[in-house]
Amino acid sequence: MDVPPLWSSDSLIGDLTSDEVRRHPSTREVQTPADLRNVLRGHLPLSGVRIQDLDLHPYEQLLLGRTDLEGLVVLGGHLSDDLARHLRLHGALVFPSVTGAPINPYRSRLYQADDLYAGIFARGYRTTPDARAYAWSQDADLARDTFVTLLRAIHDDSMTDALTELLQGHTVVGVMGGHALERGTQEYAAAATMGHALADAGRVVLTGGGPGAMEAANLGAFVGDHNRLAPALRRLSTVPSFRPSIDAWAEVALEVREDLLLARGRDGTTGVRSVGIPTWFYGHEPPNVFCGGIAKYFSNALREDGLLARCTGGLVVLPGAAGTVQEIFQAVTPLYYAAEGAPVPPLVLVGHEHWTEVLPVWPALRALGLYRPFGDAVHLVDTVEEAAAILLS
Repeated sequence: MDVPPLWSSDSLIGDLTSDEVRRHPSTREVQTPADLRNVLRGHLPLSGVRIQDLDLHPYEQLLLGRTDLEGLVVLGGHLSDDLARHLRLHGALVFPSVTGAPINPYRSRLYQADDLYAGIFARGYRTTPDARAYAWSQDADLARDTFVTLLRAIHDDSMTDALTELLQGHTVVGVMGGHALERGTQEYAAAATMGHALADAGRVVLTGGGPGAMEAANLGAFVGDHNRLAPALRRLSTVPSFRPSIDAWAEVALEVREDLLLARGRDGTTGVRSVGIPTWFYGHEPPNVFCGGIAKYFSNALREDGLLARCTGGLVVLPGAAGTVQEIFQAVTPLYYAAEGAPVPPLVLVGHEHWTEVLPVWPALRALGLYRPFGDAVHLVDTVEEAAAILLS
């Protein structure tokens, strides 16, 4: 437990000055015990503070002694009935812990693969938090439950906050593409190679977090040392697709991921290289495990907007179908209406035949870009090597 061993005021509050607390970015959003101590140390009003998913028992006496609680919001966590009554009596809003939800709606951190796939080896995918969260999101009896709707919104807002914190200061390149791309194919290996090149150049690779091209790009970024990529590809190719068995597909990936984490620990590979943003809206697509963080959303609209808006270093689009086409035009719209002189990151489509004949998106993009600044930032190439060269130039 991240608290001092003695629960005295001195041990909890310390000597941080009020000015220092005012400059601290977490004085409103309190997500860790350290954040809470920083707020308490400054003796500032608790009004307007958001305390998210914390154990408040060690701080109970301090909080019981405070009455400046109007507008304080406590999202889940653990606290006694006495403290909950005291907080509410003085104007705080206390959201209860939720026992019926398969995930913690007040969670303040991105998911890791082990969080979403917990229990898969012992009891199968259908029992995992990921599968149960999808079922919860589809439950018709809960569709009109206002509290459940509120919980899902709180969860998604927490994902957005955590994602912002993780990616702050990083140049992010998005990689979009179809979920049907199978492991063991040349196209899958090419996407993985591109993901590795981007991450090695200091970019964070951001994908929709699903299977296929998304998994390949996340994998390439995740491996660290390029020499580990080929063995990982060979091992994954033994289960080419999540159909017919998500269990087999995910289990081999989790085993590969564990080996890669051990190897990365030995050679000191650190830092965020790969992030996925999947959604339970597409519950038939399981999340891939090769991400430094997974921001999984209930709302696909929020997820799509957040994914594309964060691609500050550009976007590369591999062959895909309806979902990928939607992402292309969703990405183009703000570029089309961008203010004069605003920076326009590159948008690179890979595959002449796919984007001119199979799904003729390219002619529409060229027409939209005519006489617009973003027209010069849109590219059509045939290889991922060409795409990487444009994004890294």
